[in-house]
Amino acid sequence: MTDLFKEKARDWDANTRRTAMSSAIAAAIIEHVDLNPTMHVLDFGAGTGLLTGHIAPRVEKIAAVDVSQSMLEKLQSKPELAGKVDIVCQDITQTPLDEKFDLLVSAMAMHHVQDTDNMAEKFALHLKPGARLAVADLDTEDGSFHADGMQGVYHAGFDRDAFKAVLMRHGFVDVRFFDAHTVEKEGKAYPVFLAVAVRSAA
Repeated sequence: MTDLFKEKARDWDANTRRTAMSSAIAAAIIEHVDLNPTMHVLDFGAGTGLLTGHIAPRVEKIAAVDVSQSMLEKLQSKPELAGKVDIVCQDITQTPLDEKFDLLVSAMAMHHVQDTDNMAEKFALHLKPGARLAVADLDTEDGSFHADGMQGVYHAGFDRDAFKAVLMRHGFVDVRFFDAHTVEKEGKAYPVFLAVAVRSAA
C-alpha cells in the first residue's frame, strides 16, 4: 500500500491550523463524551497522534490506527504517549482488529475512506454494545478544502443528515451533531462537525 503521507509526516505537527483544529475537536469530545480511566479507545486515522495526545491522559489505553506507517512512526516517537498507545498500521475497513473498544474517536479521517457504508459497519464492529462513537470531519464543502488532484480524498465533507442515516443503518443510535471547529483557510470558512453516537446494544 502506498503511503500517501510519507512526505508530509515530518512537518505535520508544525501546521498551527492543524494543531488548533485537533485541539478543538479534542475539546468537543471531552465535553460531549464521558471519558474515564478504564476506557480502551480506538483512534481511527490517528496520524501523528494530535488527537490521541489529548485523549490519552483521560483513558487507560488507545489503539492508534492508521494506514500511514510514517505518520505512526512520528506518533511513536512522542515520549508522552509511551506505554499508553498501541500502534496499529492497518486498514481496519478491510481487515478488522480482534478487540472491541469502549470508544472510537476520529478526526478528519473519514473523507479519506471511499466507502462510507463499509466504514460505518466497521466502526460498529469494533465497538462493544453501548460503546460510544465520536468522529469529526468537514461539513459539506465545495471541494476547495484540499488541493486539486490530491490523492486519497474521496469526499468533499459530509451532509449531516446523510451521515446520520449511514450510522443508524449500521446499528448506531442517539446520533447527535455538534459544531466542533471552523477552519479558516485562504479567506474561506470550513465548518467541522463532531458526530457522537452510541453503538446499539441490540
